[in-house]
Amino acid sequence: MNKVATRAVFGAVLLVCAFAVHSDDMASFATGGYATALRTMAVMHKMDMNHDHMVSRKEWIAFQNKVFTMIDKDKTGEVDESEYMRAYPDVAQFATGGYASGLLTREMFSKIDTDRDGKISRGEFLRYQLKIFDMMDTSRVHKGLLGPAEFFGSGGTPPP
Repeated sequence: MNKVATRAVFGAVLLVCAFAVHSDDMASFATGGYATALRTMAVMHKMDMNHDHMVSRKEWIAFQNKVFTMIDKDKTGEVDESEYMRAYPDVAQFATGGYASGLLTREMFSKIDTDRDGKISRGEFLRYQLKIFDMMDTSRVHKGLLGPAEFFGSGGTPPP
């Protein structure tokens, strides 16, 4: 094999490994269920409000704000675990059932409640979700935008 072919194969292997490691990092930061349910074509379409096949930081924040509003039924700006766990029907209808099932778990509540006070404020929720956006935002060309490659973490093809 010549040097160019060897470098191309090596580069492809590194790219595949980078996607796998990145996906593993996100799954450990979130949960496997949430990371998987988030990275679907249906959720990307819900977030992509201008239909440009990219999810901007602004679109991501708008989507997550709507999700938090659905979770915060009593409109106090924070939710306890009980209120969080009861939000499934509204979140599933807005996003998808898989997204709601992955997000609305005790394990995710614990991960999002970073100050460990037993409540998630809108700020905590959005900061957490923005960390996920930042983990997914790996493109050097389209910084601040998630195209299919970043959104699906699979080189651009939706997960099976």
